[in-house]
Amino acid sequence: MAVEAFIARAPYASDPALSRGRLHPEAVSRTRNAFRRDCDRIIHSTAFRRLAHKTQVFVFHEGDHFRTRLTHTLEVTQIARSLARALGLDEDLAEALALAHDLGHPPFGHAGERALDHCLADFEGFDHNAQTLRVVTALERRYAEFDGLNLTWETLEGVVKHNGPLTDRQGEPVGRYRRRGLPHAIRVHAKSQDLELWSWPSAEAQIAALADDIAYDAHDIDDGLRAELFTLDDLAEVELINDVLQEIRAAYDPLDAGRETHELVRRLITRLIEDVIAEAGRRLHALAPRYVADLRLAGEPAIGFSARMAAADRAIKGFLSVRMYRHARIGRIMGEAEGVVCDLFTRYIATPADMPVDWAQNADVSDEPGRLRRVADFIAGMTDRYALIEHARLFAVTPELR
Repeated sequence: MAVEAFIARAPYASDPALSRGRLHPEAVSRTRNAFRRDCDRIIHSTAFRRLAHKTQVFVFHEGDHFRTRLTHTLEVTQIARSLARALGLDEDLAEALALAHDLGHPPFGHAGERALDHCLADFEGFDHNAQTLRVVTALERRYAEFDGLNLTWETLEGVVKHNGPLTDRQGEPVGRYRRRGLPHAIRVHAKSQDLELWSWPSAEAQIAALADDIAYDAHDIDDGLRAELFTLDDLAEVELINDVLQEIRAAYDPLDAGRETHELVRRLITRLIEDVIAEAGRRLHALAPRYVADLRLAGEPAIGFSARMAAADRAIKGFLSVRMYRHARIGRIMGEAEGVVCDLFTRYIATPADMPVDWAQNADVSDEPGRLRRVADFIAGMTDRYALIEHARLFAVTPELR
C-alpha cells in the first residue's frame, strides 16, 4: 500500500466544504469541490496559457530547455502537492495557489516588473503579487455574470498573503509594504472583500510559498549551468550543494555532467522538501492547532525551513544573485527588456489607439491613474514575444535581447 494512504487529513487542513465561499454566489458543483473548481478555472484562464511564453530568467528564444513561467509554475505545483500530501493538508487548495502564484508577472520577469513599477512610480507603483489578484478578480473576462474567475475566499487569501500578513490589526501596512503602502489592486479589492490582511494565511498557502522557493533554488541552478554562467565546481562553494555533490561523486564516479546536474537538482529538491516536512511537524506539534483558524492567529508561520536549511537557502540565493541574476550578460539583456517595456508604456499613454480596440476604448479617459493602470494591465498581460513584436511594430529599432 502506498505511503500516502496512511496520512490522515490534519484537523487544521483547509476544508472545501467549509469554504467562506465566493464573492459572487454560485451553485455548488455536483462533481468537484470548491478548491478543485478553483484549480480548473486557473488552468483554463488566458493568463495561465500566457505563462508558456513569459520569461523566468532567459528570454524565449535563447533555448527550448530553459524554464518559462509555465514550466516553473508546474514544478511549484508538483512540490506544493507533495508537501500538502505529506502533511495531511488540502492538495487542491495547495495546487490552486501554486498554479496562480505567477499569473500577475509581466513579460521579461522581474525586469518587466521593475519597468512598470518605474512607469507607475507616481501612481502607487506595480507589484506582481497584487497584479495576480487583479487578474483573477477583474481582468479575466470569461463568465457572463462576473469579471475575474470568482475564486474562493481561501484561494484569494493565499494569493495575497502567502508570504505572510500585509498589515497589522489596525490596518497599517507592515514588512515590504510599510514604506509605500498596500499595492493598488489589493487596496481596491479590500473595499469589497475582507481577506483579513493582518493574519497569517492557511498552511496550504504557506506551503505554496515554500514550494516556490524550492523550485527557484533547484531549477535556477539547472538553468544557470545549462547557460554556462557557472560550473558545478563553482557551486561547490555553497556548503549544502557541496555536500550533495560529494555524495553523488562518492556513489557514481565518473558521471557525465548532464547526469550529475540532474542528480544534484533532484537530491537538492528532496533535501529541501524533507526539511520542510520535518520542521513543519515540529512547529505544528508545538502550536497544536485544532482548526485552520488557529494557524491564522498563531503570530508566526507554521510551515518553513529549519534554521540550518534557511541559512542554506540564503546561501544558494546569494550565489545565484551574484553569479546568475547579476551576471553581466543577464544584466544587459534585462536592461534592454526594461527599455522595451518603458517604450511601450510611453507610446500607449501618448497614443492609446496603438493598442487593440478593446483596450484603447478606456485608455483615453481623463482619470489619469485609471488610464495609466489600464495601459499597465495591457502590458503586464503580454508575453515576451508579443512585447517584442509590438515594439518592432511601433519603433524603428528593437533590441534582440540576446
